[in-house]
Order: sequence, then structure tokens, then C-alpha cells
Amino acid sequence: MSAALPLPDEHYLRLAIAVARAARAAGNHPFGAILVGPDGVVLIEAGNAHAAADRTAHAERVLMSEASKRYAADFLAGCTMYASAEPCAMCAGAAYWAGIGRVVYGLSERELRALIGPHPENLTMDLPCRIVLAAGQRAIEVAGPLLEAESRAVHEGFWR
Repeated sequence: MSAALPLPDEHYLRLAIAVARAARAAGNHPFGAILVGPDGVVLIEAGNAHAAADRTAHAERVLMSEASKRYAADFLAGCTMYASAEPCAMCAGAAYWAGIGRVVYGLSERELRALIGPHPENLTMDLPCRIVLAAGQRAIEVAGPLLEAESRAVHEGFWR
């Protein structure tokens, strides 16, 4: 967590993908997310935590829970959540309620669903986070999909 000037989205997204790789190596589903402050500093990172027997422990939800404990909503409005895959409806809701101002993601929910299929551990919804976030009462910027091939690679061979 060193001071930095904001870097391109791809830089931070690759950090989130690295967190997804680490989650997979730890026996969790291969998803990762990071919170970046307005000055480009990485504040928090989170991988999926399904191994703890919590099916709601998606990386983005875990990240937003921790962010909302540590930071006020007015600060989070200037922050960006980078996620290795598009936040599901639950995780998009968590980002909304935490107060995040921007979401950037790698692999789209639609591509994830096509990749995984009806896997019982991840019954992916085809519901873009833009739709969930647009239903709220404040604007949240969304960018993605970006680096889909790199984001998809962390899932290769996992969902068999």
C-alpha cells in the first residue's frame, strides 16, 4: 500500500487478477478484487472466501464489507473497485450500499456464465452490474469488460 499516482485501469485490473490467482491457490473460487483510493493507492484487496463455508463470500462483497467498515461513504465515492470478473447482482448491491464511486471489471458476467455453465458452486446470473447499479439513486461509473482473456485465464481448468 504505497503512495502512487493513479495508473491506467489495466494496471489495477491485473492486480485484481493476481488476487484471483492467489484465491484459487488457497482453495477458493478464482475471483479477486481491490479497492483503489483517489490517489492511486491500493487500500484493500480480497479474494473469494468460499473455503470458509460462506457462499456469499464473493471477493467483491468481502471487499465492500471491509471498505464500509474502514471508510466513510463520501471517501468511497472517490474510490474505484477493480474486480477480476464483473460483480454479480449481490456484489454490485454491496458496492452501491458501501458508497463506491466507480467499478472496473475484467471478465463479463455473460462470458463467465458461458465459460462455467450451470456449475452448482457458481450458478452465474446473466445480469450486468450496470443494470443493478443504474437502479440506484446515485451514479456509479462502470468500466468493463477489460482484459477478458487475462481474466478468463485464471479460471482455466477450475470449473471441471
